[in-house]
Amino acid sequence: MRKQFVMVCADGKTLHCDTVIVVPETAIAEAGYIRMLSTNVGPQSKHGFHALAQMAFMQYEDHELDVTEVSGPMTVKGRHDACEIPSGMTICRTLSGDMAVLVHASQPQRKLLESAHRFCTRWIRLDVV
Repeated sequence: MRKQFVMVCADGKTLHCDTVIVVPETAIAEAGYIRMLSTNVGPQSKHGFHALAQMAFMQYEDHELDVTEVSGPMTVKGRHDACEIPSGMTICRTLSGDMAVLVHASQPQRKLLESAHRFCTRWIRLDVV
């Protein structure tokens, strides 16, 4: 059986991912635009999103995160939906377990990562309360 994955395409390159957080530029002002796709369907998947967003933000703060700048739109295709990101960022966990972050040039990387982390943290807290 073929493993399911979320596909991220940008600048002629394709990533096959387990988990993807899509952070469009508009999410800086309104976090409701953030989208998340995963091959995991259980209730624990939101903890995976939170861990991915937190790791990306902390590694960025520690200057350990490799960010790949792209020039064209990014396309994210899941099992049931697809979206195109003309400006913003995608935070990905590849099928091999590596983290990949793609961002459009001239986008505020820290603000986008911070928005994703804040959104995922609030989402987790809603379940805990």
